Amino acid sequence: MCTYLTESIEAAGSGKGANGWFGLSEVNVYFDHPVHAPADHTLNIDFANPAKGPAARVAVELTTETARALVKAIEATLAAVPAGLA
Repeated sequence: MCTYLTESIEAAGSGKGANGWFGLSEVNVYFDHPVHAPADHTLNIDFANPAKGPAARVAVELTTETARALVKAIEATLAAVPAGLA
C-alpha cells in the first residue's frame, strides 16, 4: 500500500552525486515501496537540488529500524556539540 506520506523541507548543505558535489536546496522524506532495498516498505530520503536537474540527487532507502536509529544518532550527536559551535 502506498502511503504518499511526504515531508519536504528547504535545505542548506551539500550532497555528492554521480557528477560530484552539489549544493542542496531541499530534502524530501517519504514512506513508500523501495526501488532497491530488500524490504516491502522503507523510509526514503532524497537530498536534492531540482534546479540542477535529476543528477543533483542523493537518495537513500532505510528500513524502519535503521531510520529510527538514525534519528537517535542525529539527536545524540547534535546534543553533544559544544556550546557556540552549532
